[in-house]
Amino acid sequence: MVLFGAVGLLALWPADRALAVSVSGQSSTMLEWNNDAEEDTAVPVYEYLRLNVSDIDGSGLNFRFYGRLADDLANEVDADSRLYFAYLEKKNALPHLDFKLGRQFITTTGGASIMDGLSLQYRDLGPFTLTAFGGGDIGYYKGYDVKDLIDGIRLSGHFLDGLDASVSYLQKWEESELTHELFGLDLGYDYRDRLGLYGEWQFNYLANSLSYFNGGINLHWQPKWSLRLDYLYSLPVFSSTSIYSVFAVSEYQEASAEFSYNHGEGVRSFCRYAREMYEEVADANVVEIGVEKIRTDRFSGYLSGVWRDDPDGQDLYGVKVRSAFRFNSLLQAGIGAEIDVLDRRLEVEDETTSSRIWADATAYFSRKVNVEAKIERGESDLWDYFFRGRVRLNILF
Repeated sequence: MVLFGAVGLLALWPADRALAVSVSGQSSTMLEWNNDAEEDTAVPVYEYLRLNVSDIDGSGLNFRFYGRLADDLANEVDADSRLYFAYLEKKNALPHLDFKLGRQFITTTGGASIMDGLSLQYRDLGPFTLTAFGGGDIGYYKGYDVKDLIDGIRLSGHFLDGLDASVSYLQKWEESELTHELFGLDLGYDYRDRLGLYGEWQFNYLANSLSYFNGGINLHWQPKWSLRLDYLYSLPVFSSTSIYSVFAVSEYQEASAEFSYNHGEGVRSFCRYAREMYEEVADANVVEIGVEKIRTDRFSGYLSGVWRDDPDGQDLYGVKVRSAFRFNSLLQAGIGAEIDVLDRRLEVEDETTSSRIWADATAYFSRKVNVEAKIERGESDLWDYFFRGRVRLNILF
């Protein structure tokens, strides 16, 4: 309805202004086929539409839309339609003031959500930019309630030579009751594109606890290699009205290091180590090594292996590989596989292997029209095997 309403408004717009309107976007029609191990077959079909209507009023008013229509032709699964975003936006609606009105994605270090509402951004505060937002909080999986609200504020700025900082505040209401109150702090520093420092903090005011931290260093002193050191701390945030909010929750921590080397001609290799730290179970070590080739001519692909050492007796190791070849301007095709082995050492030795293999192809009819197809076979020691596939028609306009 939002889309049809916008198209209707364009049709009624004065002719001299309508000539200045620019319309672009993408339509994707996708048919899927899923045949699971219980021999149930689902045939969901989706129609995705991304629409950009620019300069509606001749002075910078734009409309952005992205959503999908969905149905299952076999009535086996719930294929739900979605409205991801649909909003009007305009820069300098008033001097130094931008706005967005409608369904939009809100993201701050203090929290994120999809909102039906108004977002304002004011840019005439020296090095600072002030953003304020408020409206209805959207929950796809629990339904929509006009009493579910979200509002917040964000103050950000660029300082010195390469320092970016922001502070934010966000609160959510369910059935007119305050359920979330979060503060955020975000710092980032870049030194000549060689050294990057970053840190994000989120504080849960209602629980009086730090709920999230992510910080680290990106070092790329030489063009061919880079090193990233990262630390993550996470504590679940529940609604104050949820029964889970009264139970003790376990924190999760992860320290990781990743080294990447650029061999040239689109070839990159990497090695990553992570230490996963838990409160209730033993910590685990994870190592992943791989190489990938970005398509610079005809060939692209990747190969990587992962090993997870769990002292509690549930090791995991696996490999994934894919290769693709661009035969000509009209056709690209590829094959791939993933194999995972869960090795349990509890009362007796036990291995569970799961794997999937697939083939995919893309046919390019023009620069704006292509068809993607993929067929996949999955297998597990526990769930036997299954097949699934999809065909997708993409049209740019």
